[in-house]
Amino acid sequence: MKRTLSLSLSVMLIFVLLAGCGGNGDKEPVNTDKQAESQNTDNTENAAQEGANLQDGLYYAEGEYAEDSGWKELVAIKVEGGKIVSANWDGLHKDGGLDKKTASEKGLYGMKEKGGAQAEWHEQAAKMEEYLVAQQSIDGLNVNGEGYTDAVSGVSIHVSGFTELAAKALTAGPVEAGAYKDGNYHAEAADFDANSGWKETVDITVINGKIVAVSWNGIHKDGGTDKVTRSKSGEYGMKNGGAQSEWHEQAHQAEQYLIEKQDPQAIVTSEDGKTDAISSVSIHVSGFVELAAKALEGAK
Repeated sequence: MKRTLSLSLSVMLIFVLLAGCGGNGDKEPVNTDKQAESQNTDNTENAAQEGANLQDGLYYAEGEYAEDSGWKELVAIKVEGGKIVSANWDGLHKDGGLDKKTASEKGLYGMKEKGGAQAEWHEQAAKMEEYLVAQQSIDGLNVNGEGYTDAVSGVSIHVSGFTELAAKALTAGPVEAGAYKDGNYHAEAADFDANSGWKETVDITVINGKIVAVSWNGIHKDGGTDKVTRSKSGEYGMKNGGAQSEWHEQAHQAEQYLIEKQDPQAIVTSEDGKTDAISSVSIHVSGFVELAAKALEGAK
């Protein structure tokens, strides 16, 4: 009888102990180390998927010169902290001179006056730049077959060039920055030339630290059109005087040489102000070199 009672008590004690262990198991917290490890892994994967953060740096792409307009579009993008912080949509002309945005700001591209547009080109371009920075992508921007979009208020110009070049730039990855600060730089001679009446001017556009556009021109003391315009019209005809090409054509060669070399000092001049460094350029270039260097002082 005593053995039976003892056995019964032992069985009951084991049952209670087992029940207690089972209850504590239900309430026991999950291994926190494993949980944290799992959460960290998920967070890393989410960051890679959501952020797909761009590498910090400068991005750049440009198209081809259009046969009808002569303009070549470009897009420059700056990324900081994995995010697009600025965008620059601009254009370069096959004949050199001012970039498209500067020409528009000066009223030389005249979309409102000449074509009745609601805003000038540079104003509409700015809206597209703002869109890219705000959205961080152009993937969701609907562009129709003619290159227009209704997605951005106040934009009626063709935007397909912008979207294509932005995608191209971001896909290609960061590019090396140049030596200058981005911006537009201007310099002009102190006085009108006593003999010719001309005062030379130089305008330089820097994007991503590099010289991308140069305009060498002149204004006359008696007013009227600028030197490039008169040269193109034949009013400032140099070929009639035996020159191998007109002034604006030689000026264009000098502009392109500066863009190629990225340094005015690369144009070595002789005592008479001419240079042998640029093929087919026989005009005086010392004024151009000096003004280009002066303009770029603000870009260093």
